[in-house]
Amino acid sequence: RCVILDNGCLECCIKCLGGIPYPSLIATILLYAGVALFCGCGHEALSGTVTILQNYFEVVRSPVDALDVFTMIDIIKYVIYGIASAFFVYGILLMVEGFFTSGAIKDLYGDFKITTCGRCVSAWFIMLTYIFMLAWLGVTAFTSLPVFIYFNIWNICQNTTVLEGATLCLDPRQYGIVPIAEAKTVCAGSEKFYRMCESNELDMTFHLFICALAGAGAAVIAMIHYLMVLSANWAYVKDACRMQKYEDIKSKEEQELHDIHSTRSKERLNAYT
Repeated sequence: RCVILDNGCLECCIKCLGGIPYPSLIATILLYAGVALFCGCGHEALSGTVTILQNYFEVVRSPVDALDVFTMIDIIKYVIYGIASAFFVYGILLMVEGFFTSGAIKDLYGDFKITTCGRCVSAWFIMLTYIFMLAWLGVTAFTSLPVFIYFNIWNICQNTTVLEGATLCLDPRQYGIVPIAEAKTVCAGSEKFYRMCESNELDMTFHLFICALAGAGAAVIAMIHYLMVLSANWAYVKDACRMQKYEDIKSKEEQELHDIHSTRSKERLNAYT
């Protein structure tokens, strides 16, 4: 209706759509999707890990305020809450920076002036995004550890018929989950082992950790995309600043030539008079 009734509205819509920083928008969507996948699936996978440890390995929470596996899981959950909140705000900030940078480039020959503060902000975002990219690489590496552990357990459960007669036990002490003095082993062929393999908690937790790993990888890709966008915007802004300086110098010289020409014309007119 807007396009048919008013051509000015069409031009306004085209101008608004042209001002959207699509690379930043794509990176923001990818970042939100990755963070949501990592935080949501990671939180539920940790809850499933607690259930498996309590039901099948009979690991109990320490009655005193000790740093046991359950306390560590609670800490990681709080870290997940912080990651979700922080990167929600950071994605908005990067999107706003993309809008301002696009506006600065598109209005290069208008009244818009690129300030030194704007260039410093762009450089600061590049540095911060690079640090976050390294942090997400570490998170991806850390998330791959439970995926590897659960893959081994899941693979053992899938090959129970091959393991008949073999003495193979799952010992959480190998991963530092429980103290060395506590023996919480589950051996192949036992009732606990078969109940754990047939339960939905193991399969669901394993696939949730895989999804969390995929979310962390998507966040890394989003950070790399942001780095490319911010670096390109920085280069454009730098060229725009040089162009502004050239235009200002050119305008100043033309004004000086015009003033000199006007002065000489007045002098000639006065001499003739």
